[in-house]
Amino acid sequence: MPAREHLIGLKERFGPAVLRADLPGEGRLAVFVERESLKAVCRHVSRDLGARYVTTIGADDRPYSGQFLVVHNFAFDRDHLFASIAAGLPADDPSVESICGEVPAAGWAEREMRDLVGIVPRGHRYLKRLVLPDGWPDGVHPLRKDVPWNFVPPGFDEGREFTFDAAPEGCIVVPFGPFHPSLDEPAHFRLYVEGEMVRGCEYRGFMAHRGIEKLAESVMSYNEIPLLAERICGICGCVHSVAYAQAVEGAAALQAPPRAEYIRTVMLEIERLQSHLLSVGLSCHIVGFDTLFMHSFRIREPLMRIAEEITGNRKTYALCVVGGVRRDIGAEMRVRLLGVLGTLESEWRAVTGAVGADRSLRRRMVGIGIADQALARDAALVGPVARAAGVDIDCRRDHPYAAYGRVAFKVVTADAGDLWARVGVRMEEVFESIRIIRQCLADMKDGPLCLEVPDMLPAGRWGLSSVEAPRGESHHFVITGEDNRPRRWRVRAPTYQNLQGVPAMIKDQQLADMPISLGSIDPCFSCTDRLETVELSSGASRTWSQAELEGLARAHSRRSAHE
Repeated sequence: MPAREHLIGLKERFGPAVLRADLPGEGRLAVFVERESLKAVCRHVSRDLGARYVTTIGADDRPYSGQFLVVHNFAFDRDHLFASIAAGLPADDPSVESICGEVPAAGWAEREMRDLVGIVPRGHRYLKRLVLPDGWPDGVHPLRKDVPWNFVPPGFDEGREFTFDAAPEGCIVVPFGPFHPSLDEPAHFRLYVEGEMVRGCEYRGFMAHRGIEKLAESVMSYNEIPLLAERICGICGCVHSVAYAQAVEGAAALQAPPRAEYIRTVMLEIERLQSHLLSVGLSCHIVGFDTLFMHSFRIREPLMRIAEEITGNRKTYALCVVGGVRRDIGAEMRVRLLGVLGTLESEWRAVTGAVGADRSLRRRMVGIGIADQALARDAALVGPVARAAGVDIDCRRDHPYAAYGRVAFKVVTADAGDLWARVGVRMEEVFESIRIIRQCLADMKDGPLCLEVPDMLPAGRWGLSSVEAPRGESHHFVITGEDNRPRRWRVRAPTYQNLQGVPAMIKDQQLADMPISLGSIDPCFSCTDRLETVELSSGASRTWSQAELEGLARAHSRRSAHE
């Protein structure tokens, strides 16, 4: 077995530095090493063994083991294996050597770990705040267990502005965001521009961090969290609920019934279809090709309606629970879904032919926003962004889940790594998704939709799950806990990794190419949680606090009830 072979190799190379190891399930390996050896082990796993970096998790485990935990997750894609390399840190010295010099893609995750858990990555090359605003007081780390979920720290300077790096010599600063016509959500790129060429940038995001992981660990139960997970992303909601449910199921050694796995797969592919149609349409809209934008939305609408017929909602399906699903796909619905897919396939084939033959569109997209294989490796890019650079990865094939191990499909790749290649990959993946859904509907047998899940799941077990979202791999890591909720839940969405590649993609490109280069990764940012109103008659503006907004909402509800 690959897991045992890799474990034997690590023990032979690092000897007593490997403290213990677990094989928690098929395709899983967890190795605990000494703190001072963690960097060397990760370097070996990444550089010598060729594993792909996934994410880093920091956890406050003091109430249970008296220490902090840091876990670096890697994927051996060809071996269908996820490996967790972990170390315990003393409670009075929560620090560990940074691995981002050896694994550049870990840069953001280590900064987040420092912000939210207070684990310091020693030697990090750019240890600037990532998630917490500059006005947040030092020494307060929200994901520590002794910080309540609703804690508002004294001394929080809400009005303090972000601090930015100095612009390179000869460059001027051009702000892109936090609100921009090509962005639907707040994110800020500070572009350093020389003439018309972008020479570098600094990114500041996380302006509306919603504390989802903290809520799950503090006040929610295992089967309430899937509804919260769906709201991580407005497009990939089913992805996150499935990934979370599978992580808990893996930790508790549960296996959803076959029919539930097929239904999960069908809904995931419906979600991929509507997302790819949206993404391709928006990409063309950004470069001024609104005809295709309109056609994409026209073709997409029947998918939204059939999703609503199956689940009751156009987008947030409320489908998954731990152990299965809440909705079935009956014989009549199967026929209607097949009809929608047939029409979509015919119409989309005409669209792809028209796009491929459009020389103006090709000239606007070829050679723009290039992400090559080296960048894909260093930044751990995922999804169509990586596959368009010739990186042949796809969790549906490499780490099969749900019913993907029982269906046949092609992983679509390209070589150029530019905007044109990314649009092409998404357009071709539409046909593969249709193929997958048809196979699932043909092979799905009658049976239960959900397991009988115990009232209390065993505590202290690790589970992880990667699901191939339309934008790329979504990764969920869970440590089961007491009180019918996780001790730790860590979510890494695909945009989290792909955004780290944007500065290299736009460097030495024209400023006018910035919107479409960013749009081509199909970014997803958190929605804003602040509001400013402007009185049109006087031009006076006002910023509303959360308490004031809640008061307005309650007053509106009372008026509506009386009317």
